[in-house]
Amino acid sequence: MPIQYPAVLQEKSSGGQKSWKATDAILYALGLGMASDPLDRNELPFVHEVDQKVMPTLAAVLTRGLGVTVAQLGFDYRYSVHGEQAIVWHRPIPPEGEITGEGHVVAIYDKGDKGAVCVTETALRDSATGELLATVRVTSFARADGHCGAPGEGAPDPHKVPDRAPDLSLTYPTRPDLALVYRLSGDMNPLHIDPDAAKRAGFDRPILHGLCTYGIACRAVVEAFTGWSPEQLASLAARFSAPVFPGDTLVVDLWRDGDIISFEAHVPERGVTVLKNGRAELRSA
Repeated sequence: MPIQYPAVLQEKSSGGQKSWKATDAILYALGLGMASDPLDRNELPFVHEVDQKVMPTLAAVLTRGLGVTVAQLGFDYRYSVHGEQAIVWHRPIPPEGEITGEGHVVAIYDKGDKGAVCVTETALRDSATGELLATVRVTSFARADGHCGAPGEGAPDPHKVPDRAPDLSLTYPTRPDLALVYRLSGDMNPLHIDPDAAKRAGFDRPILHGLCTYGIACRAVVEAFTGWSPEQLASLAARFSAPVFPGDTLVVDLWRDGDIISFEAHVPERGVTVLKNGRAELRSA
């Protein structure tokens, strides 16, 4: 059924729980292509259970199944795409644990014939202590659900990257089989493995998960500005602008202004920008 605005703003999800082990965090890091050089002592702690480090964007994977979904809200999920992702970390994500998710609708914007924009947010709390670990915000674009009665204006302006050459650019070749590894962290959408499903969706071949690209951007920020100390990262947000294909080379351009890191990612072989309006914040020393 079509969405019922404004009643849809009251939709919530609460009480769902999810647990993970050290091996899940390791598998997630491998799905981002980390430790491709097994002798790299900077990346090895993310894939080794001894003195283990956790890539903070694991929070995006843990949120799956805990937040409010576009289908729950009445949007036609077949025509909905992941537009933006943002995470605020209140405490470091541990190598293993259990969380409870509490989700709600932040806003809906009606874009008429273009569709509707839906913003949802999920709070992830340690199930044992109740402490807030992370707040995960997802912006979805529902292409078939315009004219829903929501306001058309009011969405915050996207973050603008500086109008200067990047302060630093990091290059990450992605393996042709990277999506096959990343999907084991929970997103089993056939679009990322089945050539026929990809063709039905309009792609020549399976595409890489957008959240994998987002995680690689996080990897770049952690590498460039934290000295490989992921707990120094306070937030990370970006807009998805084009798909990545496994085997593409990702170049992450980075700008630093104090504790604010701006970033974008592009694929030079195809001349496309795949992440835009990226903004990360570091914890003040």
